[in-house]
Amino acid sequence: MKMHVRKGDTVVVISGKYKGVKGKVLRAFPKKHRVIVEGVNFVKKAVRPGYKGNQQGGIIEFEAPIHVSKVMVFCDKCDRPVRVNYKELEDGKRVRICNKCKEMLTENQ
Repeated sequence: MKMHVRKGDTVVVISGKYKGVKGKVLRAFPKKHRVIVEGVNFVKKAVRPGYKGNQQGGIIEFEAPIHVSKVMVFCDKCDRPVRVNYKELEDGKRVRICNKCKEMLTENQ
């Protein structure tokens, strides 16, 4: 499954409760078309003592995945969210480029 965002990218949420929030992609789930963005989509969960190595029970808060269609890659050169295009270099390597300024998007921005 192909997605326009990768782990480590800086993205902007374009719709929903967290619209306009900029964050870093912590994890990507290509088969489910979802990503976890830092500081976005916090949910609370009640856990019992001993759950996943956490000895103390209670309510924990963590980031839940959001659909990849709700985020756009943030270009540092354009200073705005942009669409991603692909370009093949002379050495055969395929890189992502900004669709506005045509600059190469750096890995792990």
